[in-house]
Amino acid sequence: MLGNFREALDGTLLRNAQTMLAWVKTMTWKGLNPIVKLSKKVYQKGISLTKKEMKEIEKRLERNPHLPKWDILIRPS
Repeated sequence: MLGNFREALDGTLLRNAQTMLAWVKTMTWKGLNPIVKLSKKVYQKGISLTKKEMKEIEKRLERNPHLPKWDILIRPS
């Protein structure tokens, strides 16, 4: 996927968030278009979950067997 992303850029300059969002919205992967939103939320640093909390999160994750670290679907709770 990353290789395709680099090829698709083809010299496009992503100078700001609006340019990047407009460009990314035009991409497709396996015939699907991404849902793209800009989040301006500032997340706290140093937050960690307990093992119990992480197990609850893991129940909502569906990992691609071929790309388990890169392609993860997160189901709503």
